[in-house]
Amino acid sequence: MIHEVDEGLRRLLGESGLEASGVEVVFDAPTRDWAARRSAPTVCVFLYDIREDPVRRGSGTEEVYDADGHLVARRTPPRWFDLTYLVTAWASRPQDEHRLLSQVLACLVATDTLPARLLTGTLAELGLTVALDTAGAAADAPAAADVWSALGGELKASLGVRVRAPLAGVTTAVAPPVTEGLVVRSAARREGGEAEPGRRLRYLETSDPGPEGFTGPRERGAPPARRRRRGERQP
Repeated sequence: MIHEVDEGLRRLLGESGLEASGVEVVFDAPTRDWAARRSAPTVCVFLYDIREDPVRRGSGTEEVYDADGHLVARRTPPRWFDLTYLVTAWASRPQDEHRLLSQVLACLVATDTLPARLLTGTLAELGLTVALDTAGAAADAPAAADVWSALGGELKASLGVRVRAPLAGVTTAVAPPVTEGLVVRSAARREGGEAEPGRRLRYLETSDPGPEGFTGPRERGAPPARRRRRGERQP
């Protein structure tokens, strides 16, 4: 799910014209060594915090059906996580960095969700809303100054972006539907050592004849066979 959120953000920023103007969008950690190797205008979207939202944690299972309406699996509810990114712009001059950061800010604040057309993988399959909060106050996220200190770099202008996305639940396949009747075989043998054929106790509602040695299927609408009472001999 995390890499799918990354791809959604990359596509969203790409639509703002960054990539068309030669600006690279990366997801690297903006350490001091990394910054020294940059030679082209770059927007860095660094993921530094992942936390589950326990309030939205569900329970139980949901049923999954195929195109024909048959039950094929059961799936636990998705779990929701907050992914917090540090977005920075890198160029040769501070003015150019601020211009890039302004373009990124205008793109991100224009929407509160990642558009469905930009979602891939499990995010697209679930069809749930992926919320986007730009430059908001995330009280539970580490401060930007602490992040820069941990990275060993100097503090610079940045945007905090939080994405709330679902992690797909565990899917368990169910057994296929029953298509054949129950068959009982006995250990009795005919003369010559040949085994007795099996006997079908339940019947399929079909006009196809049963396999050789088995009782044929019951015709649709035909009355069920009378059950013998205890002690009654078979005619």
